[in-house]
Amino acid sequence: MTITTLDPKTALIVIDLQKGITAHPCVHPIPEIVQNAAALASAFRHHGLPVVLVNVAGTAPGRTEQALSQGPRPADWAELVPELSRQPQDHGVTKRTWGAFTNTDLEDYLKREGVTQVVVAGIATSIGVESTARNAYELGFNVTLAVDAMTDRNADAHANSVTYIFPRLGETGTTQEIIGLLETGAA
Repeated sequence: MTITTLDPKTALIVIDLQKGITAHPCVHPIPEIVQNAAALASAFRHHGLPVVLVNVAGTAPGRTEQALSQGPRPADWAELVPELSRQPQDHGVTKRTWGAFTNTDLEDYLKREGVTQVVVAGIATSIGVESTARNAYELGFNVTLAVDAMTDRNADAHANSVTYIFPRLGETGTTQEIIGLLETGAA
């Protein structure tokens, strides 16, 4: 379903647009994903709506069949890309799992701000974005996925999330559709 409305108190959550993650090859060009996420952040700030910028600085404990690279990382690996223009009023979340709600203050922050809906964007569609969207849905938030402000390292995984998972969690829309709803007061 294409996005129909935004609640009056909607927050933007941008997942893992950080130097170490954006350095990896992805299905869609990273500059376009970053540009769209930055446009969303700017529009949300302009309308006085919360912007949450999430980075990842570790992994969940436990064994997996596919080992994650745990070698030395550059000092700036977890730094957000500068194009997001982090502002003092933005809420920062550092996560150590796939989803931005697990073991962080994100739920408390959103509830304290009176947020009833979230727009989620970032990398990777099938991991951090999808996990955060699933958690938001399970916690009772209305969920919108900004499909042109996200990408994945795997085309099939990205397509599966956008085509089959996201319509079950909320609504999808493009950056321009979401900004259009902000501009017309549908938020």
